[in-house]
Amino acid sequence: MKTAILYPPFRKDGELPLLTQNRHLKFSKTLEVRIFPLVPGHLATNLKHLGHEVLWLDGINRRMSDDEFDKHLTDFAPEIVFLETKAPVVKRHWKYIEELKTRFPKMVTVLMGDHVSYFPEESVVESKVDYVITGGDYDIVGRNIVQHLAGKEPLGPGVWFRKDGVPATTGPHKLTDALDSLPFIDRVLTRFQDYGEAYLLRPTAYILTGRGCGASEDSPGKVGLCTFCIWQHALWGKTARLRSPGNVAEEMQECIEKHGVWEFFDDNESGPIYNIEWLKEFHKELVKRKLLGRFQFSSNCRADTLSVEVVDLLVKCGWRLLKIGLESGSDYSIKHLAKCETVDLISRGVKMAKDRGLVVLLTTMMGYPWETEEDVKKTYEVTKELLLYKVRTGDCMQASVVIAYPGSPLWREATNKDWLLIGKTDYEKYDMSHPILKSQYNASEWCAKTWNLMKHPKFVFRQLVTVRSLREVDLLWRGLKSLLGHVQDYGDPLPENGKIHATPQTAGR
Repeated sequence: MKTAILYPPFRKDGELPLLTQNRHLKFSKTLEVRIFPLVPGHLATNLKHLGHEVLWLDGINRRMSDDEFDKHLTDFAPEIVFLETKAPVVKRHWKYIEELKTRFPKMVTVLMGDHVSYFPEESVVESKVDYVITGGDYDIVGRNIVQHLAGKEPLGPGVWFRKDGVPATTGPHKLTDALDSLPFIDRVLTRFQDYGEAYLLRPTAYILTGRGCGASEDSPGKVGLCTFCIWQHALWGKTARLRSPGNVAEEMQECIEKHGVWEFFDDNESGPIYNIEWLKEFHKELVKRKLLGRFQFSSNCRADTLSVEVVDLLVKCGWRLLKIGLESGSDYSIKHLAKCETVDLISRGVKMAKDRGLVVLLTTMMGYPWETEEDVKKTYEVTKELLLYKVRTGDCMQASVVIAYPGSPLWREATNKDWLLIGKTDYEKYDMSHPILKSQYNASEWCAKTWNLMKHPKFVFRQLVTVRSLREVDLLWRGLKSLLGHVQDYGDPLPENGKIHATPQTAGR
């Protein structure tokens, strides 16, 4: 069957959405964020391996015009189209599906992603979509839908559809443990060269060492419970599944030898870093395949998973960068978010990584309803301290306004405590253009002030004097362009004294 995986280039005020593989969607001025959508990539590859004709059409990251996108779609004339969606664009996708049905009456449409995993029936009722996939393994469920429509398989669990005009379902989704059985992503079919972020060296390939979020053995026995994390609660069911080290190393070897990939980014929630036995076996696989020194590796990471032994092992395996969530400089906030960490523990992990030569991308958020201005000042100061600690080329940070996506535990708390500044189903307003939660300070201004830490003279100087390659020169140039775009997203920064000029909406602890 002729199948297409589509990302229509919707725009808002001329800006494209950061939709693909993004936990938080926003329409941004930066053009340096092009994250590869990994699960849809596996879906495209799965379908091709089964003999179906596949069109990979990412109008967002290819920066297509509407006319250019529509021409590709019309020329291919798919029988089935898949659309990954999130709350801020789900209503646009409903309207787009209606337009597709008008142009291609026999076309079958499928929605997938975190929002429809929480609210699948809503899309069946509110739109003309034919199927809605629930759960994070929508590559496997999507493959099943195509095989079902081709008359080769019964429809499996995790699907919503319409039966006799009313919503129906095949039951709850089931996550697979057989991740090694999936084919490696076809990098040519999915145009891997179109993707990359400012903090990654080129050529870049995104991979998944597993699916879900793992915590260290020292944590209170809980895995991935952060209340703001839409993926862990909507897609992965608070689980952590890993591929085998050999399977991951084999995929990397293919990318290096066939496509000249230099850096891999593992977009698994916290990667396999919490599993030291996995890392030891992974190192053995890299040695056996003679891959060490032929690539660099970066990944998400929880700070509480880091020890001297783990960090040294990461360095031996070729790690360059760790993306670590601080989220707040307040222990109260971190506990409230159920991160199972502390500011001291996160600081210890970041400094330990930097002490051993790794670079760190630190992420944080502003605008929690229970925080005071003193709390956000702490976040700013902790971020500043960690960013300026032993700076080397590649260190960076991200700051964003906290968004409580519909269905997440934080969203449920916000609705119960009257923290929302918008209607619960005003989905288009969850796009990070403005805070959606009541706050005791101006979160957007604090985000801009925090982004501007990367203009600090010490930070700039150390970035420049530690450059060691032409790839790193390119990294700095792309990073500068990305920074300027992100600062524009949040407006002018606060003055150094942090004085707030706007009158924020308040919400107490």
